[in-house]
Amino acid sequence: MQAPQHLEGLAAEIRACRLCAPRFAATETHHEPRPVVWFAPQARLLIAGQAPGARVHASGKPFTDPSGDRLRDWTGLSEAEFYDLNRVAVVPMAFCFPGYDAKGSDLPPPPLCAATWRARVMAGLPRLRLVLAVGGAAVRWHLGPGPVAAHVGNWRAHAARGTFPLPHPSWRNTGWLKRNPWFEAELVPELQAAVRAALEDE
Repeated sequence: MQAPQHLEGLAAEIRACRLCAPRFAATETHHEPRPVVWFAPQARLLIAGQAPGARVHASGKPFTDPSGDRLRDWTGLSEAEFYDLNRVAVVPMAFCFPGYDAKGSDLPPPPLCAATWRARVMAGLPRLRLVLAVGGAAVRWHLGPGPVAAHVGNWRAHAARGTFPLPHPSWRNTGWLKRNPWFEAELVPELQAAVRAALEDE
């Protein structure tokens, strides 16, 4: 278990990371790295996302976009609760905005980021009670290979072991949500109850 000061030092290391600078410079956005770091050792809920988008890259704060609004709706958390570092950690599969490709589509999280930092961050979060794996890269990191839809469909088994697999809350998944009404009818109420239980005072 890492002491709090060690996690603070790790956060500073991540904020200073420039490993992917050449990769980002070669994207259509030609942007500089800006790691978005949002975790503290006392966190009880982990939101494991994909990577910051352009709006989060600009704000420096995770999920400050429509995807964040939808995710907060799913969890039942207010904005103040969501950004409470004493209770909620947001640790994506890549801390920086990966940029856009030539067609204007989001590039995937560079695997180098998770390989470099993720295990060290996870080791510094000893009080976690619940993990929300949001999107394909996070679902596969936490739950193993396989289609995201299959993992989400098997959510009850995963939730019993402390992890809720979730589709990315992007507008791109609105069609999937409409085709799978059980997600909001069955999974979301259970998710909200589990989130509340995880954040209850000991």
